[in-house]
Amino acid sequence: MSRPPTFTPPPGARAHRLRTSRGEFAVIEAGTPVKGTVLLVPGFTGSKEDFIALHEPLAEAGYRSVAVDGRGQYESEGPRDDESPYAQEELARDLLAQARVVGDGAPLHLLGHSLGGQISRAAVLLDPSPFASLTLMASGPAKISESQQQRVKLLRDALAVMGMEQVWDAIQAMEPPEETDTGGLDEGLDDSADLRRRWLAHSPAQLIATGRQLCAEPDRVAELAALGLPTHVLSGERDDTWPIPLLDDMAARLQAHRTVIAAAEHSPNTDQPKATASALIGFWDQLTG
Repeated sequence: MSRPPTFTPPPGARAHRLRTSRGEFAVIEAGTPVKGTVLLVPGFTGSKEDFIALHEPLAEAGYRSVAVDGRGQYESEGPRDDESPYAQEELARDLLAQARVVGDGAPLHLLGHSLGGQISRAAVLLDPSPFASLTLMASGPAKISESQQQRVKLLRDALAVMGMEQVWDAIQAMEPPEETDTGGLDEGLDDSADLRRRWLAHSPAQLIATGRQLCAEPDRVAELAALGLPTHVLSGERDDTWPIPLLDDMAARLQAHRTVIAAAEHSPNTDQPKATASALIGFWDQLTG
């Protein structure tokens, strides 16, 4: 079971609003771009806080890291009833606008976790020019597994007829989709309160629209492979959303660098942040020479 993220930024990190041509987005930023900048894109129901444990080791290795809340995620505003701004292409264009702002002449590496990986892939397919590499973290080639589709559909159906607080209470009483897993909350009330606050801040329209995307995403691996962009497929050693053999096969089709993080599941960034950071740094360092 994945551990919940901490919501306390590390020393040297700052939370601020990133102004782009497509609006403002909440970000947590750390480090200086000695070797490059990393743009970190969270998954379904996630937020920029999912990457907090990666900022310090990335900064120590010479990488500036910018973790972002997408439109309608946590502290980035978005319509709560209109799903159209959350179409995948719209979210991908948001990401490209963010890349234009955080790009500073140093190599810009893109990392997307789960749903964030599929949005990142869509952005790269629209315009790969801002990016030196793409890392797909626990993010597969197409739609999520049948079991996770069923859970996401239950969540979408609940959001259509219930308020966010009611759905939160229901999530605690059932086995949630892997990315909404709130296991480990008995470790402290602060974790529970933070996760609940994040959930309530999400746009229900964003969750419904992106949940639908997860259940219908086509296989675009051949399109991505044709770009020739250096790619890294990273996962835990167990993943119920996209089974590990499927991720292995995707990496082979992409001729991508492949990393499996021991003792990690769908969120290696929170399960094993030190090992995850080390693997990421090794991949990027290899590219920068």
